Amino acid sequence: MKRHRKFFITIVLATLLFGVFPLAAQAARGEIYVVKVSGTINPGLAGYLMRSMEKASMEGAGCLVIQLDTPGGLALSMRSIVMAMLASEIPVVVFVSPSGARAASAGVMITLAADIAAMAPGTNIGAAHPVTLGQKKMDKTMGEKLVNDMVAYTKSIAEKRGRNSEWAEKAVRESVSVTEKEALELKVIDLIAEDLKDLLEKIDGRELKDKGTLHTKGVKRVILTEGIRDKILKTLSDPNIAYLLMMIGMAGVYFELSHPGAIFPGVVGAISLILAFFAFQTLPVNYAGILLIVLALILFILEMKVTSYGLLSVGGIISLFLGSLMLFEGDVPEMRLSWRVLIPTVIMVSGFFVAVAGLVFRSQISKPRTGDKGLIGEVGVVKERLAPGGKIFVHGELWNAEAPEPIEAGAKVRVTGVDRLVLKVEEVK
Repeated sequence: MKRHRKFFITIVLATLLFGVFPLAAQAARGEIYVVKVSGTINPGLAGYLMRSMEKASMEGAGCLVIQLDTPGGLALSMRSIVMAMLASEIPVVVFVSPSGARAASAGVMITLAADIAAMAPGTNIGAAHPVTLGQKKMDKTMGEKLVNDMVAYTKSIAEKRGRNSEWAEKAVRESVSVTEKEALELKVIDLIAEDLKDLLEKIDGRELKDKGTLHTKGVKRVILTEGIRDKILKTLSDPNIAYLLMMIGMAGVYFELSHPGAIFPGVVGAISLILAFFAFQTLPVNYAGILLIVLALILFILEMKVTSYGLLSVGGIISLFLGSLMLFEGDVPEMRLSWRVLIPTVIMVSGFFVAVAGLVFRSQISKPRTGDKGLIGEVGVVKERLAPGGKIFVHGELWNAEAPEPIEAGAKVRVTGVDRLVLKVEEVK
């Protein structure tokens, strides 16, 4: 009985051993997950990348390849991405591609943080000097602190991955940028690959510390795409979209306040403003620009209440233009407001408010056309002799009327006042 029991245990252990090791080998040969990143580094993109790493890790991917093309972006978003890459259980490969792509500013740190860093021919990396966000100028001491902090952070990443920390410091302090060949010579990256297929062939068999050996040649690829949520967040982080949302929001709220009960403009305006302020949290916003735009709105509203002969409207247009110009700042063009959006929007918004102000002004000075006041000044014909009371035909209607002096039928009279339902008239001579 004991022999049978030992034989059974031996069979079970052998099955487990020979079953587990092939499974482990198969896990090491997991599918290659690929995610494409283009555009600025912002919270929406950071969330998408971190979820992609988590998904690839949970599904046992052999590695995650990030095809990178970025002009840079926000430091906080970059740090979130780098932290996730350094903590990833699976190998993360950053491939700056296709030809013509770049890894600038925040893209430098993301590339340095990869287990394997590669670039395609015709690409460049560098210019990682930190940009002052959210304010016009920073004093010298604070600027040096910011640069030193970024230098230490970048060097620590480079040293952890065994890359050139001296060049990393120059990229931050001096905004140095190099081509893919120079980056390979300086040991900033590990290799140059023509395309994704070439990359996977070249990194096949590489051993990574604490992550085993890569098996990428001929392995199935899984292309990860952005979901609706990621696309919405990424779109909202565009400064042009954020600016348009703010303009729509201000116009909608103004219309609702000036015409209570319309509901729809107010709802659209409130939603647009909330989305705009959410986007402002992810962008280099200059709050002086926001204050100038709010001032422009106040001036446009005052134009409808105060007779300024257009001076308030002119002030509003100037304030709106300057505020829009100052709203976003940064050395990265993609993080600033486009002139193709700024100019048409300022013209349309200014035209809208000026037109509404003009209508309000005209309504204030124009003669009433309805009600009792609308009858004053109208000319009618006497139908029944006024002595002093009688009837006249005016404004397409027959009215009771009184005159200070007798007026014969057929004579023309002008309405001078209204007392209840009796018109006060005088003869037109």
